[in-house]
Amino acid sequence: MSIYDKVGEDIKLAMKARDHVRLETLRSIKKELLEARTAKNAGGVVSDADELKILQKMVKQRKDAADIFNGQGRADLGDNELKEAGIISEYLPAMMTPEELVKAVKEIVASTGASSMKDMGKVMGAASAALAGKAEGKEISRVVKELLSA
Repeated sequence: MSIYDKVGEDIKLAMKARDHVRLETLRSIKKELLEARTAKNAGGVVSDADELKILQKMVKQRKDAADIFNGQGRADLGDNELKEAGIISEYLPAMMTPEELVKAVKEIVASTGASSMKDMGKVMGAASAALAGKAEGKEISRVVKELLSA
């Protein structure tokens, strides 16, 4: 079952449970996925990888908005954004632990033959592709910088 179909089923459950925050979040997920399906060159189909990218983008948007709201003293709005991010995250694969991330990036550094910060672009390209959906880009970048500057 695709994420789109799963979200459709979960919308029905959220309606029955009268869970307003969950319902609105699920509707926003469905809207984004539907827009991707009906985009000019999509042909009515969105790959699983593209679905994951859309969901990751939505989580990042919610977390960034929460940071802004909390910075402005609007913790109530920030909390709501974090709740939405949590609901969206339920549809993403489990994120790597910091130890797993370091191990995976070390393997990528070794396989690319990188030895200094000059090779960061090559490592980031390989790491971003290999770890898509398993770790945030910001964390991948931090670990790559750490390993290449050591």
